[in-house]
Amino acid sequence: MNRKQFFKTTAVAIAGIAVGGSFVESCKKSSNGPQGPTVNFTIDLNSSTYSPLSVTGGYVYVQGVIIARISSLLDGFIAVAQTCTHNGCTVTFAAGSQSFVCPCHGGTYDLNGNVIAGPPPYPIKRYTVTRNGNILTVAG
Repeated sequence: MNRKQFFKTTAVAIAGIAVGGSFVESCKKSSNGPQGPTVNFTIDLNSSTYSPLSVTGGYVYVQGVIIARISSLLDGFIAVAQTCTHNGCTVTFAAGSQSFVCPCHGGTYDLNGNVIAGPPPYPIKRYTVTRNGNILTVAG
């Protein structure tokens, strides 16, 4: 490869990276609504798998969703997407503050999934939870 071909190839490569990078960046910024998977599933509260939900403050992860037992809602359960919108870390439920917290950079979400502290750029999705006896349905 001669010098002219080298510079031409390098210029094309740099232009491609610049265009590709701005395309990816524009995709990241285009979605500012609540982030999370679309789900529709049921769980049986009698199953030992879900025993943490038998006490206020307990939580479990199911299909990309964190389900928590809280005392402030009529049915006592809430569900939001389990992945922080900042860097994709898994959030936990903080019963004392009634919030969802990302352990990676301190991102905090309220019970509706709205960002209340830290670096997350977007809220996390909140799901509809209905209870029929010992069966919870999570959808959204």
